[in-house]
Amino acid sequence: MKIYGLKNCDSCRNAKKALESNGFDVALRDVRADPLTSDEIAKFLAVFGEKLVNTRSTTWRGLSESERTEPPGALLKKHPALMKRPIIEGDTTTLGWDKVAKAAHLGD
Repeated sequence: MKIYGLKNCDSCRNAKKALESNGFDVALRDVRADPLTSDEIAKFLAVFGEKLVNTRSTTWRGLSESERTEPPGALLKKHPALMKRPIIEGDTTTLGWDKVAKAAHLGD
């Protein structure tokens, strides 16, 4: 199972810990240290659409109005931390660590 996120993100750490404690072998890819490729960004945008961009983040608030109008893929390429996190790839691919993601991966 693979988690895309940030190593210092609470949601990413909580997801990794919960998945590991349920017997999953989990690898966390820090997208700040190892950014998503253009193909990966396109793949995740195809699945999640514009929800992939976290418009509630500190990074988003720091963008100018003109930057905010750029296409989501370009924004994520320039600002990896702008990605909503975590993306969890397992039997299914989910975005965030909410009830839906937990149910999809843990069966809760």
